[in-house]
This record gives sequence, C-alpha cells and structure tokens, in this order.
Amino acid sequence: MSLPFELYVGLRYTRGGRHATRGNPFISFISTLSVAGIALGVAALIVVLSVMNGFQKEVRDRMLSVLSHIELIATQGALTQWQTLVQTAEQNPAVKAAAPYVAGQAMITRDDQVRGVLVRGIDPLLEPAVSDLGSQMLQGRLSDLVEGEFNIALGKVLAWQLGVRPGDRIALIAPQGTTTPAGVVPRVRQFTVVALFESGHYEYDSTLVLTALGDAARLFRVDGVSGVRLRTSDMQQAPAIAQQLARVVPPGIAARDWSQENRNWFAAVQIEKRMMFIILTLIVAVAAFNLVSMLVMTVTDKRSDIAILRTLGASPRSVMLVFVVQGALVGLLGTLAGVTLGTVLALNVGEVVGSIERLFGFQVLPAGVYFINHLPSDLHPQDVLTIGLTSCLMALLATLYPSLSAARVQPAEALRYE
Repeated sequence: MSLPFELYVGLRYTRGGRHATRGNPFISFISTLSVAGIALGVAALIVVLSVMNGFQKEVRDRMLSVLSHIELIATQGALTQWQTLVQTAEQNPAVKAAAPYVAGQAMITRDDQVRGVLVRGIDPLLEPAVSDLGSQMLQGRLSDLVEGEFNIALGKVLAWQLGVRPGDRIALIAPQGTTTPAGVVPRVRQFTVVALFESGHYEYDSTLVLTALGDAARLFRVDGVSGVRLRTSDMQQAPAIAQQLARVVPPGIAARDWSQENRNWFAAVQIEKRMMFIILTLIVAVAAFNLVSMLVMTVTDKRSDIAILRTLGASPRSVMLVFVVQGALVGLLGTLAGVTLGTVLALNVGEVVGSIERLFGFQVLPAGVYFINHLPSDLHPQDVLTIGLTSCLMALLATLYPSLSAARVQPAEALRYE
C-alpha cells in the first residue's frame, strides 16, 4: 500500500460504498448534504462579493469619468504659475496628462428655479486628456466653451430640473458679492447653455456645470487657477503617486487623489463588503455543522472498526487522523465544487440574470430607478482564494471534536457486545 495508513482509510470512508458504510447508508446521505451545503455557501459568497465589486467598479469608473486621478490644489489663494507646476508633476513618469481648472460653488437660477451647483472652469483643449467629459456630451461639444462668450455646459439631470436646453440663458450667482454704498450685492452673470452631458453619476449630472477657464476666473474673481488635474498611468497607484508628488511640489500645494475625494463612500463600501462576507460565511458554518453530525455518526457506526484497528496496533493519533482526513476531504470537495460553481456564475451573472428576467417577465434593475440596468460583476482572484481557504479551515475545525472522540474509543469497551 503506497498511501499512508490514515489517508487510505480516510479515503475509503469518504468514498463510501458497500464496505465503507455497511448497515448505515444515511451517513453517505449526510455526507452528500455536507458537500452540497459547503458548495452552495462558497458559491453564494463568491457571487455576492463579485457583484459588490462590480457595483463598486461601475460607480468608481463613472466617478473617474468626471474626476481626475490626482489634483494639485493651492491651499491658499490661487495658482498663477500653473505651467511650472505641471512641468514639475510631469517629471514623474506615472503622470500622463495635466489640465488646469477653476472651481467654485454658486447658485444657478432659471425663472423661479434655484439650484446650488459646483462650477468648474476648464480648458476645452486640455480637459479631454484628464477626464472623459468630452465623450459624454449629449448635445454640443467641449470646444463650444469659448472663453469670453460665457457659455456653459450642464449635466442632464440639472438641465431637466431647470427646464433648459441648448440656446437658453441662465444666471449664475457667485457667493463673493460686490460691496456698494447700499451694502453687499450678489454678483450675477448671465450664461448661455451650449452643451449637455451625462456622466451616469447622479451627483455630478445634477450639480456640476462646466464653463471656460477664463470665464470661471472672472466669475469668482480668481487671479490664476484653483489647481491642476492629473491623469496617471494606473489609477490604482494614484494614492502612492500623490504622496510622491507631495514631496516635490512647492510649499502651499496639496496633492489629493481620487480616493480622498470620496473617502466616506469607499469606506462604507468596504465595511459593507466585510459584513456581507461575515454574514454569508455563516452559510458555510451551517454546512460545517452538518459535517460534524456526519462524522459523529460515522464514529458511532465504526466503533468496532476503530477497536479492531487499535488492537492491531494503530495509535489514538492515527485513528484521529483517519477522521480528520475524511472530514477534510469532504470540506475540500465542497469547496472545490463551490469555487467552480461560484466562478462560473460570477463570470456569467449578466447572462444568468437576463435569462431569469426573460423567464419570469420582470427586471432586476429598472433603468428608471437605478443608474444602471444590468447586474455588474468583477471577480477578484484574491476573494476566491480567501473564501476557499476560509471554507477549508472551517471544515478542518469541524473534524476536531469527532476525531478526538474516535481517538478516545476503548477497544475492550467497543468490542464487548460484538
């Protein structure tokens, strides 16, 4: 026999059959349920985490279509020599493009409609290199934002709320008022709507407006620019690149990456993923309880076999390892089946959900309610590895009590009535 004694017997008990489960086929049934339970738990965990990753990636990508990877911001006042700052930033090989901007908050009015908005002044020639706004235009183009003409581009939702379309006039009210003998008078500037965009992210489509760099500077009375937007070769490395840039830029300049701009949202998503992992791991724990029940019944059913093995010279440790092998193999089979099923479902979740929608005649994500109408999925290999290792560890822990019980079986007591 080339296999170790403990592994051979453990494999024999796991395989089942006439000799392995003589007189108690119910044990094989419980073993099958244990495998199925672990497989379903692992598959559910993989699919749910993949869908959550997909939603996170979808929202992040839509955010980054408007946001830049890194922003270099003047902590006090405005940047007057932003070209020099761009030259400093582009010395880092990871920085691929740069564009200046002027940002400020204002009130937008149209008839009796009033909304608070974020005004961003951009250079229409440089902006497409750091964001995807140029490709998200529903009507008009970024090049229509000609400096001096006070043109403006609105998000689709904001335009709908105000009831405006290209060619209409709106007014922007800057918070910095003009001091007159009668007191502080709000500064109002008329703009012409020339373009509409849709980023797919409600926050930006309902609050962001774009205008030419110089027009925004005049509106907010900024002598220069608010900062410089950068695009990097890898957005995942943006936090590290921002730290590198913070060490080389002049004093008074802060480097902020995209994750810092939405820190609360990303932190909430991470907490939600951890809680879902813990909750769905309980499914695997329930299957592990089935594994304990199966092993306890196997030990009870095999007391005479254990006694014979002990009389032939097997040590309590060897007997314990037999049942550890059996339980670990059941857990491994369930984990492998769950990983296979979960991976296939996660990679094809869109097609699976589409088939269910067609079969039952309903839509999981109605386009009028959610910002996407499909179920996204992003399978991470490290998630699959973590889930698989957790499942195997739980299965292994489930074998300890039954295996210790088997090791404590006394041969004379077990064979007394045989």
